[in-house]
Amino acid sequence: MLSGKRIILGVTGGIAAYKSAYLLREFQKAGAEIRVTMTPSATRFVGSETFSALSRNPVAVDVFSGDQPDDDWTKHIHWGEWADLFIIAPCTANTLSKIVHGGSDNMLTATVLAARCPILICPTMDGEMYESPAVSDNLKKAAQMGYHILEPETGYLASGLEAKGRLPELSEILHQADEIIEKNRAKGPLSGKKVLVTAGPTREYIDPVRFISNPSSGKMGVAMADAAVRLGGEVRLLKGPVHIKPDERMNTESFMSAADLFEKVKHHADADVIIMAAAVSDFTPAERSDQKVKKESASDTISLNKTTDILQWLGERKPGGQTLIGFAMETENLKQNAQKKLQDKNSDWICANDLGGKDAGFESDSNTIHLIGKESQKTFQGTKKQIALQILREIFQKP
Repeated sequence: MLSGKRIILGVTGGIAAYKSAYLLREFQKAGAEIRVTMTPSATRFVGSETFSALSRNPVAVDVFSGDQPDDDWTKHIHWGEWADLFIIAPCTANTLSKIVHGGSDNMLTATVLAARCPILICPTMDGEMYESPAVSDNLKKAAQMGYHILEPETGYLASGLEAKGRLPELSEILHQADEIIEKNRAKGPLSGKKVLVTAGPTREYIDPVRFISNPSSGKMGVAMADAAVRLGGEVRLLKGPVHIKPDERMNTESFMSAADLFEKVKHHADADVIIMAAAVSDFTPAERSDQKVKKESASDTISLNKTTDILQWLGERKPGGQTLIGFAMETENLKQNAQKKLQDKNSDWICANDLGGKDAGFESDSNTIHLIGKESQKTFQGTKKQIALQILREIFQKP
C-alpha cells in the first residue's frame, strides 16, 4: 500500500531524530514519495541538508524562514492537501503538547493543523517524561482527537536508563503506516465506486507518420485519476499517447484515436463516475493513406469527418446514480460555453480550463479550473494534482 503514496515525515528535537533518516530511506524503498518538515530543535540533532538530500525535496522548518526570497509561507496548506499520511517520528513531549492544544509556531505544527490526511504520532522521550501525568493526558487527548498513536518501546535510553520511550523499530512504523493508509482508503468518499477517467490527446493519422492532434500532456487527467485512487475509488484510466506514470493501483488501458477511445469508453460506460478529461479531436481524416504521402503528389486539401461526441453519447445514456464530469477548454467566453456544454451534454459537472493565466494550460504543472455544476460554481488554482483532489472533494465530500 505504500507504493506511490505521498508521506510527510515530521522530525522533532529528540535524540532519535537520527533514526528518521533511516526511516525515510525505508519508506523510499517501499515506493513512497517523502517530504520532510522539522522543528527548529530537530536541526540541532540532524541538519536539514541531510533530509533534503535524502528526500530530494526542500525541508520545511520555519513558516517564515527568510532564507530564500521565493520561500512559500503557505507551504503547510499545500503539503496538507498533498499528503496521504503524516508521520511524526520522533515526536517530543513539547511537540505533542502543541499538537493537542493547537499550537502552530513552526512549519511542522502548522502543517498538522492544515493536514487533510491521517496523522501518526510516535512519541519518543525519556521514560520519566513519557510516564508523566501531563504527557499521559496529552496522549489520551490526541487519541480522542483522532490522531494515531504508536507507543514507544522499552529499552536503553539516551539518559542511560532502561525505560519505555524508545522509537519503535522502523519495520513496525512502516507496518503501522501501511495499515492506516489501507483503512483510510476504505473510508474515502469514492470507496466502492468504479471510476473511469480519460486523459491525454488523441491522434488522427493522415498517413503512417503524420497525424492531427493537440498539445495535451495528459497531466490533468492523470491527476484526476490519482486523486480518485486517493479517495478510495476503483479506478480505470484510459490514457492517450503521453509519458506519465499513473498510480500502480489503477487499471490502465491505452488508446490512440478518438475511435479507439470511444470503443473503450463504451465498454466501461456503466462506471459509477466517469471523468472525461481527454482532449479528444473533433475531426479525423476522411481517408488514411497506408503509405507516407509524398509532398510532390499530395493534394492541397484534406477532407475531414467529425468524430463521435463521446461526452454527449455518455450523457444521452447516463444511468441513474452515475456522476458524469466533462472538461472544456475555450479561447473565449469560457464560463458561458462551459455552462452550455453542461446542459447540452447532460453532464453533472464541467471543469472549465482557463487558458488566460501564464501558469496554466496543456503542458503546465499548474492550472486554473472553474468547476461548474447545475447549481454552483467554484474556482480552483494551484498545481494540477492539488486541483484534482480539491475538485473531487468538492463534488463527493459535500454534506
